[in-house]
Amino acid sequence: MLSEKKVKKIIDFAIDYAGKRVDGIEVTVTGSDIATSRFALNSMTQNQAPNLVSVSVRVLHDSKQTRLETDEISENGIKNLVDNAIAVVDMLTPEKDLLPLPKPVSAKKYSKVDRFDKKTAAMSPKERALQVRKIIDAALASNVRSSGFYASGSWFYAVGNSRGLFVYHEESSAECSVTIEKENSSGWGKSQSTTSDSVNPTTLVAHAVQTAETSHDPLEVEPEKFTTILPPSAVLDLLSFLWYEFSATGHKDKLSSLIDKVGEKVFGENITITDNFTDPLQAGLPFDGEGMPRQIVKLVENGVLKNLVYGRKSAQFFGVESTGHGLAEPSLTGEMPLNLVVQGGPTSIEDMIASTERGILLSRVWYVRMVDPTILLLTGMTRDGTFLIENGKIIHGLKNMRFNVSLIDLLNNVVQLGPAVRAAGEEGFPAVVPPMKIADFNFTSATKF
Repeated sequence: MLSEKKVKKIIDFAIDYAGKRVDGIEVTVTGSDIATSRFALNSMTQNQAPNLVSVSVRVLHDSKQTRLETDEISENGIKNLVDNAIAVVDMLTPEKDLLPLPKPVSAKKYSKVDRFDKKTAAMSPKERALQVRKIIDAALASNVRSSGFYASGSWFYAVGNSRGLFVYHEESSAECSVTIEKENSSGWGKSQSTTSDSVNPTTLVAHAVQTAETSHDPLEVEPEKFTTILPPSAVLDLLSFLWYEFSATGHKDKLSSLIDKVGEKVFGENITITDNFTDPLQAGLPFDGEGMPRQIVKLVENGVLKNLVYGRKSAQFFGVESTGHGLAEPSLTGEMPLNLVVQGGPTSIEDMIASTERGILLSRVWYVRMVDPTILLLTGMTRDGTFLIENGKIIHGLKNMRFNVSLIDLLNNVVQLGPAVRAAGEEGFPAVVPPMKIADFNFTSATKF
C-alpha cells in the first residue's frame, strides 16, 4: 500500500506535468490490498492477495472534460495518461455549465473519522485461515457443507487538483460470508466492518447452521400477501434500490419516484433515514468524489421527505449548497448517499415472531431486480431459510417463493422495527438498518426448491 506521502507525490507529479496545457486537472489515486480466503465443501480452496493501485486524471480544457485511468503508476505511465487525456479532451464537444475544479476548503470543514485498524489491515493468510477453520469445524460437527470467504486488508482513496486541493483517506476492512447446505435446506450469514473484531465467523456459522437445520424438508404454501419479518440483511438488499431516489440529479432528470415530494409524507411515520458518515457503525470516506467534505443529511424524518443530497453540479442547478455527496465527475448519476442509517425501534425479531398470528420469516432475499421504477416495484426470491409462523411460533420451513413488492408500499406498511445494526448483503453496499415486520408483503409464486 502507498503511503499518503507517496500518493501526494504521484498527484503533484501529474499536475505539474500537465502544467498550463489544460485549464485544470484533477487526479484520483486509489489502492487496495484486501486479500480473500475462499472455502467450499468444508475445505479451503483459494487465497487471493492482490495489491492494486490505480490513477485516474480528469482534465478540463476549453469547457470540455474527460477522465482516463491507468494502473501504471511509473512516471512514464502517468505521463502517457496525462498526454492521452489532453489529446482526448481536445476532440470532445464543449459542455454547457461545466464547473471549474473546486478550491480547497478549510480542514475544519472535514469531520475526522478514524477507520483504520492496524490488526485488521495486517492480518496474514494464516490468521484468515484460522477464522475459516472455525467455520469448517462447526460445519463438520453438524454434518453440513460450508462455503464462503473471509477477506481482510485495507484500502485508500485520495483526490488532488491543480487548485491546491488534496484529501486522503485510509481504511481497514474485514468481511466474512458463510453459506451452509444440507440435502434440501440451507442457511447464510454475512458481516462486514472496519475491524476484524466486529466480524465473528463463529456467530455467523452458528446462525447459518441453525437456519439450515430448522428449514429442512420445506413445505409449500399458496402465495399471497403475508405479514413478513425481514432481518437486517434482507431489509438492506431491498432498500439498496431506494438510495438513488435521494439524488438531486435524479430529481433534476426526473428519474426519481419521489420527484416534487420534498416536504411531503412519503413513508410511514416510523421511518427516519439519515445519511451520516460519522455514525460509529458506518464506514467510508469523509469527502466526496471531488474531495468536498461530506455533510450529515436528514433525508426522511417521521415519513416526511426532508432533503436530498447534492454534488457541486446539482447544487448549482438548484441554487443550493453542495452536501458533499458528488461522485467522481464526469458522472451521469451525479451523487448518492453512501452512509445510510435507518432509525430502528425496540422490538427484537423474537418478539416480532411472538406477536405474529400468521406470517413468514425470511432469512434472505435473492436476485432482486427493479420492475417499475416509478413506484419502486421490485421482484425477487427468498433464499437460505424461509419459515411459516403461526400463533407466534415458527412451525416449519417453507419452499422458496417469488415476491413483487413496491418499496414505497413496504415503507408505508412497517408494523414494527428492531434495533438498527450494520448489515451486509449482496445487492448494495453495507448500511445501518433495522429488522422490520411488514404487513401485506406480496408473494406471487412458488419455486421448485
